[in-house]
Amino acid sequence: MSRGRRRKCKCCRKLFRPDPRNLRHQRYCSEPSCRAASKAASQARWLAQPENHDYFRGPVHPARSRAWRVRHPGYWRKSSRPRTGAPKDVSMTQVIGSIDKTGIFVRSPLQDLLTAQPAVLIGLIAHLVGTPQQDDIVRTTDRLLRLGRDILAMSEGPAAAPS
Repeated sequence: MSRGRRRKCKCCRKLFRPDPRNLRHQRYCSEPSCRAASKAASQARWLAQPENHDYFRGPVHPARSRAWRVRHPGYWRKSSRPRTGAPKDVSMTQVIGSIDKTGIFVRSPLQDLLTAQPAVLIGLIAHLVGTPQQDDIVRTTDRLLRLGRDILAMSEGPAAAPS
């Protein structure tokens, strides 16, 4: 029983057997570098078509994406898997002995939270705005930054008059 004809990969030039479901159009083998080359060639072919040349450019495309998000509310918030049961408890680090004796430096949960602050802040702003669109997040962040600076300037009191 023949397993099909072998074909030469367009990227690495090695012989491979195409998947039976894709016999007529598979031109690349399954090696990761060849799959990446296949994807790049496919994207280049798509972008070379005249109707796709400016697909991601211009003011109409952010509007198109906003309209899609309005038609599909909450899509970007959905989890890929349904939750089952209670959420897992956060494991707390335990110090086994003094640092002098063990020489092990253990990161505290507070340090972990501080390194995650930028992502938490962006997530919070996206949640408040109700969209993951970068333009909306940037506008809101600029507004919040100005407001915070104004509040801090008021708490410092009036500036001293120049003599």
